[in-house]
Amino acid sequence: MKVIAIEEHMLPRDILASAGIDLGLRAGKRAAQLDDVGEGRLRIMDEAGIDVQVLSALSYFVQDLEPEQSVPLHRGLNDRLASAVAEHPYRFRAFAALPMTDTAKAVDELTRCVDELGFVGAMIHGQTNGVFLDDRSVRPILAAAARLDVPIYLHPAPAPLVVQEAYFSGLAPEVAACLSTSGWGWHAECGMHVLRMVAAGVFEELPDLKVIVGHMGEGLPFHLDRIESMLNPVVTGHTLSIAETLRRNLYLTTSGYNTDAPLLCALSAFGVDHIMFSVDHPFGDSARATSYLRSAPVDAGDREKIAHGNAESLLRI
Repeated sequence: MKVIAIEEHMLPRDILASAGIDLGLRAGKRAAQLDDVGEGRLRIMDEAGIDVQVLSALSYFVQDLEPEQSVPLHRGLNDRLASAVAEHPYRFRAFAALPMTDTAKAVDELTRCVDELGFVGAMIHGQTNGVFLDDRSVRPILAAAARLDVPIYLHPAPAPLVVQEAYFSGLAPEVAACLSTSGWGWHAECGMHVLRMVAAGVFEELPDLKVIVGHMGEGLPFHLDRIESMLNPVVTGHTLSIAETLRRNLYLTTSGYNTDAPLLCALSAFGVDHIMFSVDHPFGDSARATSYLRSAPVDAGDREKIAHGNAESLLRI
C-alpha cells in the first residue's frame, strides 16, 4: 500500500539562526530532526513504510516578522524546500511558507512556489499578529490559492499573548508550553479559526477554496452537530449551512492521532473522501502512525483513500 504523509515539518537551523529565533522548549528538542531533509528522514520513512512526505516549514516562529525580514526569509525557506524536493523528487513534495505580514508579497510567493517550483499548496500557521484568515486584509492570499487550485493547510500556532496570559499563566513553564499548544490549546484555537472563516463568509466568497486541518479535524468532527444547531441559526444569508460548508471545503488529516475513536468520529462527520494520512514528523512517531493506518477499522478501499488516494487527488501528486 502506498503511503503519503502530508503534515511533515522541517526548519533549517541556519535560516533560523540568521533570523535570531529560538525554537523554545518543545520544538528545540527536535531541532536536529527538523533540520534533516536527507538520509535520516528518509530512513525513518523507509522503516515506517512511508513513500512520500509533503514537507512544510515549521514557520510560525517567523510568520509574525515584519516584511523587510519576513519576505526574504520565507523565500529562503521555500528555496530550501524546493532543493529538498529536487534532490529526492519521488520522496518529497512541499507546501509553501508565506510572509503573512505582507499580503501582496505572500500572493507573489505562493504564485512563485506553485507555478515555478511545483509546490502543492501552502501552510499558514494560525493568526498573524492577531489577524485571522477571515480578515479582509488577507483575502487576496486565499483568493490566490483558490485561483491556483491549491489548498491552504491551516496549522495551529500559539494564541495571541492576551489569550496565553489569561489561560496559561501560573503554571510551570513546560506544562504551560504543552497545554497552550499540542496538549490542548492549539486544537481549540485552530478549530475556532476555521469557524471564524465560515461564519465570516470566506467560503461564500471563495467556494472553491480548499482548507486542510490536521489532528483529526482539530475537534470539529466531535462538535459538528452542536456547532450546526447553535451557530448556524445566527450565521444568516449563506447558501450553505455551517456543516455543509465544512463538508465541502474542509479536509482533515490524521496527524498525531492513532486510535479508533477519533478516526471513526471524523469518518462519520466528514466522510472518507475528506480524510488523509499524516504523521506530524518529527513530533509524531512515523512507525506507530503507519502501523495504526494498516490496522484501522476501515475497509480496504477506504484505507487506500486515506493512505494515498485522497492526497493524490487533492494535491495532484
